[in-house]
Amino acid sequence: MNKNKMDVKIETKKGSMDEWPEPIVRVQSLAESNLSSLPDRYIKPASLRPTTTEDAPAATNIPIIDLEGLFSEEGLSDDVIMSRISEACRGWGFFQVVNHGVKPELMDAARENWREFFHLPVNAKETYSNSPRTYEGYGSRLGVEKGASLDWSDYYFLHLLPHHLKDFNKWPSFPPTIREVIDEYGEELVKLSGRIMRVLSTNLGLKEDKFQEAFGGENIGACLRVNYYPKCPRPELALGLSPHSDPGGMTILLPDDQVFGLQVRKDDTWITVKPHPHAFIVNIGDQIQILSNSTYKSVEHRVIVNSNKERVSLAFFYNPKSDIPIQPLQELVSTHNPPLYPPMTFDQYRLFIRTQGPQGKSHVESHISPR
Repeated sequence: MNKNKMDVKIETKKGSMDEWPEPIVRVQSLAESNLSSLPDRYIKPASLRPTTTEDAPAATNIPIIDLEGLFSEEGLSDDVIMSRISEACRGWGFFQVVNHGVKPELMDAARENWREFFHLPVNAKETYSNSPRTYEGYGSRLGVEKGASLDWSDYYFLHLLPHHLKDFNKWPSFPPTIREVIDEYGEELVKLSGRIMRVLSTNLGLKEDKFQEAFGGENIGACLRVNYYPKCPRPELALGLSPHSDPGGMTILLPDDQVFGLQVRKDDTWITVKPHPHAFIVNIGDQIQILSNSTYKSVEHRVIVNSNKERVSLAFFYNPKSDIPIQPLQELVSTHNPPLYPPMTFDQYRLFIRTQGPQGKSHVESHISPR
């Protein structure tokens, strides 16, 4: 899609960004009403429904990488770990990390505080209800198209960085420890993201701080989306989150430690991720695919739901400063390897998913420069 077309799409949607196009229905309320069938809005077209025929063998999993020993006072050290991360970013776009430096107790506390929040009655959470303008707060849909197909999930979205967007008053006040825990959790994930960014730069033969500089140095964006997937009466017809690639820079996911749900697309096969205990799941977002001129890949993924168990997961997004144009780095382009993408700020880019909702890889692919 060229820039003029993108501008037209943004302009046509601006008027609808202040409120949702129709009354919001909380998925938790539907799940608690003991439905025997699924409302039509949540039934996916046959081509999008989860099926066993396209699933990978049960033993297949995304790479699991042990980061112990990678970061020392002298900087990056272990060539084997570096190589494994490079292969994962190029071939999978996803990997799990263990021995990452974040305390297991903090990970558990973060997940369980949010589980407790989502177990509150729906009415108690409505005070935090969000709008499509910023998505901050308690929500139940992505995209503003009236009558669109919906996903079987509720969520909470909040800002951690930049500091002027971080507003504790927009964070839940229950359970009593949630603000303190999430603040510490956010600080730890910002540090971990910065370390991984250095690896990504170095693995491309760049200065280790090159990606961080392209993101805006210390002036990056960081936010958290906590996903709540209630029990679903007909999980074979629905999705907790439709297929998409993440529009931002990098995502670090803390999955549910009891229930599988995340699926990653690999060679037209959906692979169910089996989380390693106290591992994070890291995935490349569209902005890093663009910066790397498609050497690193943002990969389509989705979430399946469960009829017997709920799920809670925490997706931390590490993003560029919103008003910096993101484009392939000069060091990575040449006459033989021309830039695939024109410059676009993250503010412009993320309007697509905020208006259209999850749409596979269509956005980053439409952004490729015409030849």
